[in-house]
Amino acid sequence: MKTLSASAAERTATAAPVAAGEACFHCGSPNPAGSPYRARVDGQEREFCCAGCQAVAEAIEQAGLGDYYRYRTKPADRADSVPEFLRNLSLYDEPAVQKSFVRSTGEHVKEAALILEGITCAACVWLNERHLRTVPGVLDVTINYSTQRATVRWDDSQIKLSEIIAAVAAIGYRAHPFDPGKREQVMERERRGMLRRLFVAGLGMAQVMMLAVALYAGDYYGISPDMAEFFRYVSLLFTLPVALYSGWPFLVGAWRDLRRLQPGMDVPVSLGIIAAFAASVWATLSGQGPVYYDTVTMFIFLLLGARFLEMSARRKAAHALDVLSRVIPALARREREGTADWVPVAEIVPGDMLLVQPGETIPLDAEVVEGCSDVNESLLTGESRPVPKRPGAQVIGGTVNEDGPLRIRVLRVGEDLVINGIARLLERAQAERPPIAYLADRASRWFVSIVLLLALGAGLWWYQIDPVRAYWIVVAVLVVTCPCALGLATPVAVTAATGRLAREGVVSTRGHALESMARVTHVVFDKTGTLSEGRHRVRHVLPAPDGDEAALWTVAAALAQLSEHPLSLALLAHAKERGIAVEPARAGRNVPGSGMEATRDGEVQRLGKLDFVGEIAGELPADWRALVAAWQAEGLSLVAVGRHGAWLGLFALGDSLRHEARQTVADLQAAGYEVWLLSGDHAGAVALAAADTGVAHWRAGLRPEDKLAQLRALQAAGAVVCMVGDGVNDGPVLAGAQVSMAMGAGTAVAHAGADMILLSNQLQQIPATLQLARDTLRIIRQNLGWAVGYNVISLPLAMTGVLTPWMAAIGMSASSLIVVANAMRLVRSEAGELGAARQGTLLKERRTA
Repeated sequence: MKTLSASAAERTATAAPVAAGEACFHCGSPNPAGSPYRARVDGQEREFCCAGCQAVAEAIEQAGLGDYYRYRTKPADRADSVPEFLRNLSLYDEPAVQKSFVRSTGEHVKEAALILEGITCAACVWLNERHLRTVPGVLDVTINYSTQRATVRWDDSQIKLSEIIAAVAAIGYRAHPFDPGKREQVMERERRGMLRRLFVAGLGMAQVMMLAVALYAGDYYGISPDMAEFFRYVSLLFTLPVALYSGWPFLVGAWRDLRRLQPGMDVPVSLGIIAAFAASVWATLSGQGPVYYDTVTMFIFLLLGARFLEMSARRKAAHALDVLSRVIPALARREREGTADWVPVAEIVPGDMLLVQPGETIPLDAEVVEGCSDVNESLLTGESRPVPKRPGAQVIGGTVNEDGPLRIRVLRVGEDLVINGIARLLERAQAERPPIAYLADRASRWFVSIVLLLALGAGLWWYQIDPVRAYWIVVAVLVVTCPCALGLATPVAVTAATGRLAREGVVSTRGHALESMARVTHVVFDKTGTLSEGRHRVRHVLPAPDGDEAALWTVAAALAQLSEHPLSLALLAHAKERGIAVEPARAGRNVPGSGMEATRDGEVQRLGKLDFVGEIAGELPADWRALVAAWQAEGLSLVAVGRHGAWLGLFALGDSLRHEARQTVADLQAAGYEVWLLSGDHAGAVALAAADTGVAHWRAGLRPEDKLAQLRALQAAGAVVCMVGDGVNDGPVLAGAQVSMAMGAGTAVAHAGADMILLSNQLQQIPATLQLARDTLRIIRQNLGWAVGYNVISLPLAMTGVLTPWMAAIGMSASSLIVVANAMRLVRSEAGELGAARQGTLLKERRTA
């Protein structure tokens, strides 16, 4: 970034003399005689009335915003600092302002969500991403083409946010902090602007077409030269507003691309418009040659129509994010000193007590302290059946309290809310592009340059054969080969599919997830919390012969707090139900796949698997072995407690398989997937689960590293694995799989390592998601095939003169519309309808049960 100002001495020394008495270039006020306030703006030396206006002009020029002076409608106000749209940029560096849309992700590393105005195609996304990544201090940037939302990470010690926004403005776009309401206003303003331009283009095209019919008929039946000339001039008058107003976005986009020496999709479009219009104007004024006003107006109208439909599709795909962003209410009823008052949600902090009445939206993530009710979580999970909530249960901000009043304690606010985390994951998934998209981007960038060379070559060739036709053949080549369809092929399909999944309770968190999911051959499940409900209940308690059950529970509860494993959570829940006082968690360590260890009262104690506890407690007591074998044969999970040289007791916990587990496995196997079950549980429980669900391949007693090794073995044999898990111990294997899914009720570690999150916790969504991924990849290939095939066929026809410019205009617009329409089929795919139908059947079965 350039420095926005220089010293007055330097400015005065380098400025050339300028005649006195002129008006201030910035504000229009009279300049003092012999004014020393001069600066070079827009390639010329300018004179100013004061140091403030001089600083303003230099700031605008050096920030790359010189177009302000070209397009302003009146002089600016006299300034002591930069104009408002630049002055406001410095406000974005204030911590109080950044609080609402900026979060810290590391030392000096910040991340912000911004809205970009002016994004019209995939090339705009590529241009902004490439430009910002060259700015020193910017670490990463991803832009969601559908929602026009940019996620930017930067080193706050090297660059300020205001400088990043200025860098965006330097290439002709506007950026401002993300706000759902503001984004909707921007999109609505763009939609209305597009409608106005489309209306002008349609009206102009209709009038010009009628005149063109008269001219064509006159060429055949005869028409007087004066009347033909009159029709041409009238056509020119109707074409002018279409070309200069309706076609303005294409002309501005092309100029912006050419200034950066990075030709995009608007370049051939604008060259075609300018060439056809200029030739027609020349023919009208000179009275010689054909006019193509009908082609110009039709081309602009069709192209605007295609972009308007594409804009509508993007708004529809972004609806899921808008819904998530707006569900948090503005006010909440906070309880203090026995009274409840309505306060802004922004003022609430963790630990505050809130009251939520039936029918109200739960404002923030919280824990139920008092009251019992059913909560509708369908917005997040796609599950229409309300979830019962009792004291101790957690509720998610944005869900709806349906039955009884609840008194809740706030756990998370702001960016830490579950719903905001989900929105960020969904946004990241839509912004990240699958590998196939990069191929399309590279192809489209090269394609524009090749098309310009081919158009030039065709023009030179035809100029030697038929100079009259050469010009119009060049126009036809430029028009017919616009790579809009190629650029839209992937992002429209990915956005439609991720939006569909989000509505069904599946959040895609990685850009490659859908493409990888489409190539899956093996589906690997964890057992506890995945195929099973993960809601373990304590079935049996066995304290040591010389021990006390209450003391056993005290030790177990204290150690269980060190883990988020379902068995640990079940022990804690059972302890609370029994009224056992749970000691605060102490320093200790969690050994994934084995258990927990901590030092209490001067001795090392362990909670976990039998072999893990046995390492310090010694050999399992002989009188316990028969009972342990019997419990394991029943499929119960055993949790042991011990210390050095002594066993303190055993817990036997039982879990039940999910209702839909057997049907899900059957559907996957019927679709040709090989299903595996990898579990850290003992062999008896895993064998029973495999038999009940119909899984033929299973492994038991696996540590996290063992699961990963088994996964690597499958991959080495050529398998493309989709791993489904939920716990901390599943983190390595979720990250190691080609694609992974975490249960919505799983741990934060599982969510972080997964490519998709199954918010609905409905296993039946897995086969439907796999099918939708296949459909998405198939449609992307269809779109790319159509875009390439269309150009392969149309380009030779245009170069040989078979396609006239008006035919080229129809073909180019139709190709873009076909790509968008084909991608929109994913919004109502058979996979999604099948998943919804099966989910409905499952709900009926549960109600009957």
